[in-house]
Amino acid sequence: MRYNKIRKMDISNGPGVRVSIFMQGCTFHCKDCFNPETHDFNGGSEFNEAIIEQILSLCDQPYIDGLSILGGEPLHPTNIEGTTRLAKAFKERFPDKSVWVWSGFLFDKDLMGQEVLHYIDVLVDGTYVAELHSPKLKWKGSANQRVIDVQRSLKENKLIITE
Repeated sequence: MRYNKIRKMDISNGPGVRVSIFMQGCTFHCKDCFNPETHDFNGGSEFNEAIIEQILSLCDQPYIDGLSILGGEPLHPTNIEGTTRLAKAFKERFPDKSVWVWSGFLFDKDLMGQEVLHYIDVLVDGTYVAELHSPKLKWKGSANQRVIDVQRSLKENKLIITE
């Protein structure tokens, strides 16, 4: 598994000031993707335990509100294990900070039963559709995408959309 970049202080991918990691590799190849350099699974740098520790260290600041995991596609079968390890380690160390993940895979169709969901607070799901793009949308690029409260959805056994 590989990652493309880490942002130490990101204010555009989730609420507050966050650390963001962009995973490498995506098979969706959405038209007008804002991050096409993350599509190649062989690009970027190796994702390993040292990178997890680096991210956790960056998050260990009182002004950091949470971790955002984007891509590429962090929940692709090639990437989901590493994303799960990162999200789990983060929630174990920072249970009061949030994990946000962006994925083209759908929560209720593709991701149910995946361990990673236990560690995600908010999932923005669905592929980006250029024709449905609006700069007025909060946390998502196109109107078909959903901002999901994952923990409430799991607890209540129904899809809970949040904004």
